[in-house]
Amino acid sequence: MKLSIGYQLPNESVTFPDLVMDYRESISEVYYALPAAASGRAPLGFADGWTVEDARDTLAADLEDIAGMGVGLVLLLNASCYGGRAMSFALQDEVRQSLELAGKIGGLIAVTTTSLYIARCIKRAFPEVPVRASVNMRIGSIAAMEQLSDCFDGYYMKRELNRSPQAIAKLKAWCDEHGKTLHLLANSGCLHDCAFQTFHDNLVAHEVEAASTPGPGVRYGAPCWEYLERPEQHWRVLTNCWIRPEDLHHYEAWFDTAKLATRLHGHPRMVIAAYAQGRFHGNILDLLEPGHGGLPKMPILVNDRIPDDWHSQVTACGHQCETCGYCAEVFSKIAIHGEF
Repeated sequence: MKLSIGYQLPNESVTFPDLVMDYRESISEVYYALPAAASGRAPLGFADGWTVEDARDTLAADLEDIAGMGVGLVLLLNASCYGGRAMSFALQDEVRQSLELAGKIGGLIAVTTTSLYIARCIKRAFPEVPVRASVNMRIGSIAAMEQLSDCFDGYYMKRELNRSPQAIAKLKAWCDEHGKTLHLLANSGCLHDCAFQTFHDNLVAHEVEAASTPGPGVRYGAPCWEYLERPEQHWRVLTNCWIRPEDLHHYEAWFDTAKLATRLHGHPRMVIAAYAQGRFHGNILDLLEPGHGGLPKMPILVNDRIPDDWHSQVTACGHQCETCGYCAEVFSKIAIHGEF
C-alpha cells in the first residue's frame, strides 16, 4: 500500500522534497493547502517567521520538485466553515484562482473539500479534476455517498469505520460499482465519535481570527485534551480510530493508498518511515495526530507490547467500550510511566 502525506514548509529538520525522495517508492501522493487559506489545519504561512508570499513561493517550488518525481498532488480546500462567504461569488473566484495556481504548479490529481459549494464550483469550471469528500464530512454510509454522487468522485470515509471491515467492504463495493473511489486516513488520533469535533473544526477554520480576538485563552489547542487529561480516561486513547503500521496490510483489499496526517506533525519522517516499513518501535501515540502523548501523566504506550490479537479483537468488538474491557486491559500491559 502506498502513502499520501501532508506537506510541511521546510524547517531545520525537514525539507519536504528530500523527505519524499527518501521514501519515493512508498509515496503516491502529497496533499497540501495554499498559504493563508483556511483548511482543516492551521493556515500555512502564519508561523515560524514565514510571510505568506515566501510561503507561497517555497510551496510552489517544493511541489514542482515533488511532481517531477511522479508523485501526485492533492489540493485541500477543506475548511469546515467559510462563514458568510460560504455560497459567495468571492469564494467561487478564490476556488478558481486556487485551481489555476495548482495547474501552474502541475501534478494535480484531485481536490479534497468539505464544501458542497466548492465541489460544485470545481465540477462546473474544472470538470476534469476529481473531487474527493473530506474525512471531516464524516461520510460513513452508502446513503451519504449517494446523496453526494453528483459532485464528488471519491470519499474519505469517516474515521470511526477504520476498525469496521464489514462496513468498509460494503462502501468499497458501492464505490466500485458506481465509478467512485474510497479513501482512508490511517493515523488520526481523534476520539471515536468525538463530541468535540464540530466545535474544534469550526475553531480551526477561524484560527487566525481567533488568535487576534481577545478572549480567556485555552489550556490546550483541542478540547479533547481536557477530557483525556484525567488519568481514568487515559485508556480511551486505545479505543480511537488509528491503525497500527503493522496492521495496514489488512486494508489492501479495499485501498491502494493510506493517507497519513503529517501537515502539523513534529516528526513527519518518523511517521512515514513507520508506515512505509510496517513496523514501529516506540510510543504509538507519537505516530498520531493528535497524539495526546504530551498530556500530564499520560504514560508511554509501547507499540511492541500490543498483543498479537489486537487487530482481530478491535475489528470485531463492535466498539462496545463500556462493557468490553479489552482496551483497558491492553493499556495496563503496554503503559510505561517514565523513560522508555
